[in-house]
Amino acid sequence: MSKISTVLLTATLAGALSTSAIAADFKFKFQSSDPAGDKNFQVQKEWTERVEVMTGGRVQIDLLPVGSIFKHTETLDGIKLGILDGHITATEFFSGKDPAFGLIGNTVGAWSSTQQLLQFINYGGGYELMTELYAPYGVKFIGGSTTGVESLVARVPLNGVADLKGLKLRAPEGLVQRVFAAAGAAPVNLPGSEVFTGLSKGVIDAADYTVFSTNQKAGMNDIATHPVQPGFHSLPLIDISMNQKKWDKLPADIQEILTVSVRDFAQDMTTQLHIADQIAVKAAQADPNITIHDWSAEERKKFRAIARTQWEEFAKGSKNAQKVYDSITTYLETNGLL
Repeated sequence: MSKISTVLLTATLAGALSTSAIAADFKFKFQSSDPAGDKNFQVQKEWTERVEVMTGGRVQIDLLPVGSIFKHTETLDGIKLGILDGHITATEFFSGKDPAFGLIGNTVGAWSSTQQLLQFINYGGGYELMTELYAPYGVKFIGGSTTGVESLVARVPLNGVADLKGLKLRAPEGLVQRVFAAAGAAPVNLPGSEVFTGLSKGVIDAADYTVFSTNQKAGMNDIATHPVQPGFHSLPLIDISMNQKKWDKLPADIQEILTVSVRDFAQDMTTQLHIADQIAVKAAQADPNITIHDWSAEERKKFRAIARTQWEEFAKGSKNAQKVYDSITTYLETNGLL
């Protein structure tokens, strides 16, 4: 072997060993709030795979489905304790710790599109708010995403606010339930895993669950044949976050890669779900048993007016919640979104 070949081989082996050592240092365990079979989880897995490629194998993220180690409402504690390294979850799940998480995690009725929410998070003060809210837990907010403006599934026709009166509606605890209750509905506590059964047995008349395509795939629209689409009421913030101390140990280039990759993930997630929704809506429109209800601008305005009264009430729950309320309403007003 020539001297040059020996030098090149030595350099290659040294580089491989160096990469291997770094990769061993940056293996993280994240937990998702979605089940393994959901499209959301599949897109999240694709993100972890891209991160590994973009970092040259230096970062490997093992993504676990919902409930693998902690309940979906407890991953923040899991990260704080160091049992989990990070999570991909809906921020509103932590409203029991501070109503601020519920208000920023799902400002019911505020956003009409995914881009509106992402612009607030990335450029309107949302990133700074999340950074401040997570600091006491030792958690680093890497960045935010969302899914899509969620559709309502219903067994009965829903054409406006008046149709919500007395409606047995499954809705997540916190701000979402408060808004629907203020609109006249009778919110019901029901885990997401029991929504289909609840609808099929008539335990509930309708449900705030997720985006149209996921509802359609799960057969929700077959048993609750009056979906409301396009959605307008609920657009959850999905955050990707990790342990602050472990973040601080990452080299600056990897921190930047992760930050930028989450912005790409947000576009990937919202785009893929939007495409899936369009396909699902066409399939539903072709089904004579399904009637899609699209609320008028006037009815949406009525719903938002009711929602705003509950934002104000929710903001009284903590200083952080008031800060979130002031930031979001200022942003909406400044951008002509109210």
